[in-house]
Amino acid sequence: MKISIITPSYNQGHFIKETIDSVLNSDYDNIEYIVMDGGSTDNTVDILKSYGDKIIWKSEKDNGQTDAINKGMNLATGDILCFLNSDDYYMADTISYVMDYFKTNKDAMWLSGDYIIVDENGNEIQGFVKKYKNLLKSFPNKITLKIANYIIQPSTFWRREVFENIGLFDEKLNYVMDYDYWLRTIGKYPLYLTKKKLCSFRIHGQSKGGFDFSKQFDEELKICKKYVKNPFVVFLHYIHNLLIVSIYKIIK
Repeated sequence: MKISIITPSYNQGHFIKETIDSVLNSDYDNIEYIVMDGGSTDNTVDILKSYGDKIIWKSEKDNGQTDAINKGMNLATGDILCFLNSDDYYMADTISYVMDYFKTNKDAMWLSGDYIIVDENGNEIQGFVKKYKNLLKSFPNKITLKIANYIIQPSTFWRREVFENIGLFDEKLNYVMDYDYWLRTIGKYPLYLTKKKLCSFRIHGQSKGGFDFSKQFDEELKICKKYVKNPFVVFLHYIHNLLIVSIYKIIK
């Protein structure tokens, strides 16, 4: 089985080498790694060139992160698909674990795991956020996901069949295109969860989750309204967002 990993990138030269190395240093061999760079003006392109033919990459102007992800997905040929942002990175055995999981669990169409949150220096932070998401994941169903997005994007992987049925990410979305994708997917395929830590999710001053979290949750609410017909569930999502944004304003 082959896994295709897509990394959208723009001016993340400070972090992207760690991201790429976390993929290439995996103990799993059958990896197709695609980096779609949006025409970076920092040292990102030099870093990409340094890997030779170990990665597939393009650097050209695009329409943002979601466009870059979709371009990569259209190039991907793997049996398992995912995307890893250019400031996040995998644990050493993530890819081999994920591939073994799909080989063993034939009915699993998509899988999401645990994570740690790190700062720009790789120091673990916001442990209580992780614990809260793990609490939500104790109730992995459609209703819970409509109230709060408990799925960890860089720790989530899906079979090609899911991509063929669900399609591309919505390019009108700038912040939580993944949440939109999860809601579309869980409507057709049950979510499989593992408690294993699969990635380090980085929050720093230039990340969307670091400085634009209010817009992120505004977009998330719009997505909820798009898919949820029950006004009470939409209200619960709205209240949840208010509480989370209030907390984030204190800690960030």
